[in-house]
Amino acid sequence: MASGTHTIKVNYPISKVWEFVSDINKWAPLVPGYIEHIIISENKLTWKFVSDIGIMKRTLHMDVKITNWQEPTKVTFNLKGINENFTGDGSFEAVSINDTETQITGFLNITAGGMLSPAINPVLKTVIPKTTTELTQAIGRAI
Repeated sequence: MASGTHTIKVNYPISKVWEFVSDINKWAPLVPGYIEHIIISENKLTWKFVSDIGIMKRTLHMDVKITNWQEPTKVTFNLKGINENFTGDGSFEAVSINDTETQITGFLNITAGGMLSPAINPVLKTVIPKTTTELTQAIGRAI
């Protein structure tokens, strides 16, 4: 299991942060290596992105299920590989610092399964924290 957490502060009220994060079309394209996403329903989408896992560069297709929309503070989701054996979860959490500042924390947890998992999971331990940082910072810039 590989996970990453990254926290930033943005100079926007929590309502602006929620306005951004509650719209999947605004943040799905910010995933590093993003190719496309398809919204199936309010709580389900697929992501397609290129993942650079050490020496392997793969196009991954993931099912994403939003498990909780907790306005205005939290979005949680589960991930499941479509073309590769990966599972995981993640979240974005916002905490109001004051009327004009908000702290955002991004969290991502991914585990590879299958025969290659003993080789892939150790690499994910360095890739996932970096991906979490990049995505959280991209969301902060985009807001």
